[in-house]
Amino acid sequence: MSAADHVKNTAEKLTGKAKEAAGKVTDNEKLENEGKLDQAKADLKEAGENLKDDAKRAGDHLRDATEH
Repeated sequence: MSAADHVKNTAEKLTGKAKEAAGKVTDNEKLENEGKLDQAKADLKEAGENLKDDAKRAGDHLRDATEH
């Protein structure tokens, strides 16, 4: 995963946490749920990026193993 992707996902998750907290403090259920949704989306993006990285590493290892 690129550093930029990681930063964007982290920023989205922090924004979601802030929304969720603001929703709790103001008793705004819609804002609280939006925050939870933002966090979930950021987690899914992060998981997808990690999966791509793992697949690339597995392919690199396989290629290295067949070259020797």
